Amino acid sequence: MTQFVLAIIISIAVLIFMIVKLNIHPVISLFVGSMIAGSILGNNPVTTITAIANGFGSTLGSIGMTIIFGSIIACSIRDSGAAKSMVNFFIKLFHGKNLELSTGMAAYIMSIPVFGDVTTVLISPLCAIISKRQNKPMGQMASFTILALNLTHSMVPPTPGILAVAVLLGADLGLVILWGIVCSFIAYIVTWLLMRKWAGKDYYPPKPEFVEGVEEVKSNDYHDLLIKEDNLPNVLFAMSPILVPVILIALASFADMTMAEGDAVRVLLDTLGNRNIAMFLGVVFGWLLAVAHKDKALANYNLTSGKNEKSLFTMMFNGWVSEALEVALIPLIVTGFGGGFAQIIKDAPAAGELGDVVAATGFPGLLVPFVIGAVMECAVGSRTTAGMTAAGLCLPMLDSLGISPVACAVMIGAGTMIVSHVNDSGWWVSQSMFNMDMTRTFKYNTLVGGVAGVIAGIVGAIFITIGVM
Repeated sequence: MTQFVLAIIISIAVLIFMIVKLNIHPVISLFVGSMIAGSILGNNPVTTITAIANGFGSTLGSIGMTIIFGSIIACSIRDSGAAKSMVNFFIKLFHGKNLELSTGMAAYIMSIPVFGDVTTVLISPLCAIISKRQNKPMGQMASFTILALNLTHSMVPPTPGILAVAVLLGADLGLVILWGIVCSFIAYIVTWLLMRKWAGKDYYPPKPEFVEGVEEVKSNDYHDLLIKEDNLPNVLFAMSPILVPVILIALASFADMTMAEGDAVRVLLDTLGNRNIAMFLGVVFGWLLAVAHKDKALANYNLTSGKNEKSLFTMMFNGWVSEALEVALIPLIVTGFGGGFAQIIKDAPAAGELGDVVAATGFPGLLVPFVIGAVMECAVGSRTTAGMTAAGLCLPMLDSLGISPVACAVMIGAGTMIVSHVNDSGWWVSQSMFNMDMTRTFKYNTLVGGVAGVIAGIVGAIFITIGVM
């Protein structure tokens, strides 16, 4: 056991040092950390590299297509005008009040299958426009939009990081989606109630290029606040590339729990709810959005890509796919190497005894995944790397911790909301896109996200304690 603990401590310390201090890419850092862990555990180099390759391959085999399809969905949401439709829907829903919730809830939904950084790029111009038009505090708009997209990015599959965590732990994906939404949404609303007035005191200006030519609206009629643009999709149609996969995956889990094996309906739902099939159907709905809004989709695509594409077919089946692969490449490879590191830990003979050691300390087992997720997020910055590492450490301990794989995945996701700071690429993206300085980014990303992470962890712990999760 001493050798196993030493391997974990040294390899993670090396991982942190390489990423944070030496600014070495997580791919190389994870590989070196994995090799060191294997060496300390007594494995020869061939055995260690084989384990890394097996973990890498199995992880990519589990989530690779899902990540690629999610990236294509992001392209469809951007170019079809779907994001603007979602924001308009929430402006109408709240009758022009609490407008930070309009972009916040749109971001919350968009970030379920789409990378958080991509959602930031899509939603931040809309935050700026609304802030300028209603003279709304940009601090409030930024904080609760960033919070929303980070919560679902951290806690709700099929976002890559938490999806990889769920797959590694063998957790029911539909249940992770369900409880991830419940815990993250409660955390969002409670954090908003606690911190909206504090964030609403900061009227700093939005990013100038986002509001060029935008005038403040003097009217109190919320219709005047809507983002007016021709041929925007219907909101349900706009949300369909996101909601269809989530609903199908959840229905498959429900069928598995309530229907007999071999039941025709269960077989159908299990087929449609397979995460890769469900995500591909989301892509299909994204293509349908583009077909229904051809001129808008082509214009937006050409604007963002700098091209002069005239063929909708080429845009959808070549342009979007090429762009999606470029976006997905780094998350794919980092997640794969995270799986390799987790495989080294999982294969260690002493891994199963770690839970007994933790249990003997008297520390509440249900908080262990949360704490490990938080520590790793603070240390390495990437929620994917942090979550995968935490999952690799927690998997051998599940029986001793006394929690289900679903509960473990949700608590890890909540933990990775804690202490996002300068080593997190998303932190810098939010700073740039929401026109914040360092102090404001710490306030509206790190602090607000940390409060929400703690609340999500408390909510998850309550559900675990009462035996429903």
